[in-house]
Amino acid sequence: MPVTPEQLAAFLAVAVLLTISPGPDNLMVLGVGMSRGRQAGVAFGLGCALGCLSHTLLAALGVSALIAASPLAFGALKIAGGAYLVWLGIGALRSSGQVRVDGSGLAQESYGRLFAKGLVANAINPKVVLFFLSFLPQFVVAGQGAASVQTAILGIVFTLQACVIFGLLGLFSGHAGRWISASPRAALWLDRVAGAVFVGLGVRLLVAR
Repeated sequence: MPVTPEQLAAFLAVAVLLTISPGPDNLMVLGVGMSRGRQAGVAFGLGCALGCLSHTLLAALGVSALIAASPLAFGALKIAGGAYLVWLGIGALRSSGQVRVDGSGLAQESYGRLFAKGLVANAINPKVVLFFLSFLPQFVVAGQGAASVQTAILGIVFTLQACVIFGLLGLFSGHAGRWISASPRAALWLDRVAGAVFVGLGVRLLVAR
């Protein structure tokens, strides 16, 4: 077997701990769920999680190592990722706050669009590129099969557990946001907070060394 049950269990335990620990993806899912509703939070969370598949592919093919070794490529990816997050944040800051339909659905933005936003936000984040490049190889066992195959399997497992955790996070944050946003003014401020989170994460990524 390319990946043994013991190897998989150890990897999954660490992956879950890393996924539930506070980080940029968690904050983004929380912000969207609280400001836009539970379905929106789940859609965005699933997009963020499935964005890991692109990093899995890059790591398995060795492209992540090339990006990390090239200051120009890494810098370009960092600028693109940071600018995209800032753009998402500005959109939320400019929102009227009136995006809910009966407290749960979206009137102005489809779930497919939110899913795509989460997917892109994760896929072009250079820090996630480096994370997969450094994390997955630690669980690859030499002589047990092709390293690229093991990396691909581990990356898919990481993505699946992230789908479950981010989906639940979006669901629960949506419930909390629905309760808070009973007041139109509160709904407006939820959008402002979510926008500030996105802008802050984008600026942090742009200035990070």
